[in-house]
Amino acid sequence: MSTPELGLPMVVPAPGLPARVRIHEVGARDGLQNEKATVPTEVKAEFVRRLAEAGLTTIEATSFVHPKWVPQLADAEHLFPLVSDLEVALPVLVPNERGLDRALALGARRVAVFASATESFAKANLNRTVDEALAMFEPVVARAKAEDVHVRGYLSMCFGDPWEGAVPVPQVVRVCRALLDMGCDELSLGDTIGVATPGHVLALLTELTEARVPTGALGVHFHDTYGQALSNTLAALQYGVTTVDASAGGLGGCPYAKSATGNLATEDLVWMLQGLGIDTGVDLARLVATSAWMAEQLGRPSPSRTVRALSHKDPKEQ
Repeated sequence: MSTPELGLPMVVPAPGLPARVRIHEVGARDGLQNEKATVPTEVKAEFVRRLAEAGLTTIEATSFVHPKWVPQLADAEHLFPLVSDLEVALPVLVPNERGLDRALALGARRVAVFASATESFAKANLNRTVDEALAMFEPVVARAKAEDVHVRGYLSMCFGDPWEGAVPVPQVVRVCRALLDMGCDELSLGDTIGVATPGHVLALLTELTEARVPTGALGVHFHDTYGQALSNTLAALQYGVTTVDASAGGLGGCPYAKSATGNLATEDLVWMLQGLGIDTGVDLARLVATSAWMAEQLGRPSPSRTVRALSHKDPKEQ
């Protein structure tokens, strides 16, 4: 079946939005870590390379967690050297000092730690309290900064928790402030189970500003469980956030929170941003082709609406 030329949205800028947004691509790590079947290392490397060729400049490559906990990413030592020559930022997740050792040994220059805003998820994910997890991250962040390595602090369950329900905004602000105070360069606010709505997003961002957390140090990470990821992203952009996490093809979820469905699809995000006249540097046609290719490797259709629409195929045929 032939594919017509790729369509693009009509560009109609809206007031009060940034001129450029940096997309923090998480598909190769956050997306693939939730796959039931292990993806071959060579396929992962090709995925990262294709994402770079599509114009993405920050591509989270892998995670240096213990293979027992995330077996899908047990090949971190083999994967990272296959992509380290790319002229893009390649952050990696490091859960502790041992993970940092492994990442630094391979020349990683950007790392991330993964904290929780709630006690229940901290227990499920790290088998620690929130404060115990923060204490574990302190030497990791300190050592990374001593090596002049950029550190991102992920904060999960910023809006809702499957065990605790709605998460009080001041609770999230406290952990954000702690991560910044220990030296994190940027924070990613995670809506892990996808329950946020735009008003909630604005309330959190406002209280973070009041707590002297710079908006420029923030990224947002929305899941699309209730179809709110793009509307929440737009609210964050209107507030002044310019870093947005997304996953090519909408891959991923969270292995420790069963109600967490897929991440915001990078293609859906790029379509909206292009329509608003916001620069991302991403070639949408190449990105769609990359996600369609990855869907073939995984043996199922891409969840991204934009990938489906621009592939010009009936979803039943994909």
